[in-house]
Amino acid sequence: MGREPEARRRTARLFAVYAAITLVPVLLLGLVLARTFQTETNRSGLAEGRAEAVQVAQTAVEPLLSNRLLSHGLSATERAGLQRLVNEARGPNEGEFLRLRIRNLNAGVVWSSDPGVAQDDDDDDEALAAVKGSGHLVSQLTTLNADDDDDSADAGPAAVEVYLPLREGTAAHERTVGILELYLPYAPIGQSLSKGLHRLYRDLAIGLGSLYLILFAITASVSRGLRREWKLNAFLAHTDTLTGLPNRTTFQNEGARALTAREQGKPPLAIAIIDLDHFKQVNDALGHQNGDRMLIEVARRLAAAAPSNATVARLGGDEFGVILEGERTPEAAFKRIREVIDEDVDLDGLPLSVQASLGYVLAGEDGNDLDTLLQRADVAMYAAKARHAGVLRYDSAFDNYDAAQLSLIGELRHAIDDEQLVLHYQPQSLFEDGRVASVEALVRWQHPIHGLLYPDKFLPLAEQTDVIDKLTSWVLRTALSEISNLGAGTPDPPKLSVSVNVSARSIGRMELAQEVIDTLERFDVPAERLTIEVTETALLVDPKSASAVLERLALVGVRISLDDFGQGQTSLGYLSELPIHELKIDKGFVMDMLENDAHAAIVRSIIDLGHNLDLQVVAEGIETVDVLAGLHAARCDLAQGYFIARPMPLERLAAWVPVPTPSESPVA
Repeated sequence: MGREPEARRRTARLFAVYAAITLVPVLLLGLVLARTFQTETNRSGLAEGRAEAVQVAQTAVEPLLSNRLLSHGLSATERAGLQRLVNEARGPNEGEFLRLRIRNLNAGVVWSSDPGVAQDDDDDDEALAAVKGSGHLVSQLTTLNADDDDDSADAGPAAVEVYLPLREGTAAHERTVGILELYLPYAPIGQSLSKGLHRLYRDLAIGLGSLYLILFAITASVSRGLRREWKLNAFLAHTDTLTGLPNRTTFQNEGARALTAREQGKPPLAIAIIDLDHFKQVNDALGHQNGDRMLIEVARRLAAAAPSNATVARLGGDEFGVILEGERTPEAAFKRIREVIDEDVDLDGLPLSVQASLGYVLAGEDGNDLDTLLQRADVAMYAAKARHAGVLRYDSAFDNYDAAQLSLIGELRHAIDDEQLVLHYQPQSLFEDGRVASVEALVRWQHPIHGLLYPDKFLPLAEQTDVIDKLTSWVLRTALSEISNLGAGTPDPPKLSVSVNVSARSIGRMELAQEVIDTLERFDVPAERLTIEVTETALLVDPKSASAVLERLALVGVRISLDDFGQGQTSLGYLSELPIHELKIDKGFVMDMLENDAHAAIVRSIIDLGHNLDLQVVAEGIETVDVLAGLHAARCDLAQGYFIARPMPLERLAAWVPVPTPSESPVA
């Protein structure tokens, strides 16, 4: 609160300085314009005096003179006429002339209205200029008696001093006979011009004052706009524009502050990461606009449900964060928050169920620095999502990924492009005759440092990122390309089918179906030679999207296999609605079916269920001849496992196929 008045005072001081600085050029402009106006006024006064002098010369003086040069002076008649002219000017129009002199062409005075001025031949620069300058008029603003050769000690009133040539004759034969020196009073001219000048000064003052005020108002307005813009930018730098919640930057700053406060006073501190389940499908099915509306509503609920001692932020996408300070039972608070989020959201009359997974950590117990706490809260969130647990606190058992594994994911992006990945193929043989009908494509990473890496080293973490989509595309392209060319150039190349595993993240992408279809066409592989394997868990992540993708694939002839069947929670009703062609019994039930009667019963039940639904049944994990015989007795369709063959590179597969004839079948 103390910063606000100080900021206002600082702003007021800056404005006062700016106002003073802005006033200086305005005043300078006023002075320049005033000086210009004064100069123009003087010029106008001088022009008016010249015009009046010309009129006096042409209408009053020249008619009194004889048509001769004035070198020898004036006649008595001319002197009398000039005296009458001066007397009349000083009569009714007193002050019309201040002085009138007649000079000869040498600038000597031959007659003067001033008493006591004798005729002389003293030259006068201005008079000579009027004669020698092509007979032009010479004028200036001065005061009476200002000339150095005047005898009067005191200067007279302001006057317009004019020297103009006196002419006689016609226009064709006109000549200059003398010079008229005339002093006209400037006061009447100046008074008239001063009125206009005062009006100009007034208008100038008003105009410049208005300009100053307008500039000040514009500056104030722009400054307010800039301050608002600055406040907006500061707001946007710390706020999520969509939801109005604090953003990741603010969240991290608040987390650092809360950790410092905990170190000083040790109040409890919990940090949670919240992620919406299946939000991508909302965007895909209803569009990003409705997805944004859902995020806005979830943000509103979070802000309303969070305790007063909590900081709620949107971290990006559909991920939110909560910092809870001083809460003794954080899990109960987090469960209340999740319950509020889980209420349906109405989008244009369509009620959508919102579910969220929340992982949280306790400062001190689960970590002491912010980066570690956030990373572990993220791990807990993914564990909650995988277990459908809703709210989970971090446990080291959840953290299956060390720094080296995280580094591998970054390298995996480049490994796909750098051809470091290879496919191994594990054959599947028919129980009926032992013939190899298909193979399962299994990815391996030929790492330049760590050697050959198996999927369990990099797939689990890849499935949490978009790398899995790129990896799935690579496996699909490579498998179809290699299988289509298997045995090329031989008289009877094998027409094996190939199975490709698709993760839960990828099966929810509506683009996957078109990608599969395009890849089949690219390598000219019949759709029935491709089997897409998907787990029960993957189907349960987003049943609607997964079902739509599988329906489109099945429509073009691609076979669908339900992998690891028996581990998930697929309802029989849902199973009957899916376009499934094959059930693949989880190897956990197969490997010990001879020792575990319950597992043996499950295996037989799955085989019977599959046959009753007209599905083919595959048993994987077969490692002994006795297990193979038991599955054959249970009428299983396809066998897969180390007893049949281990996964092998394409080169070995080409040499391994064709397999034994029916009479040589291992189950015969």
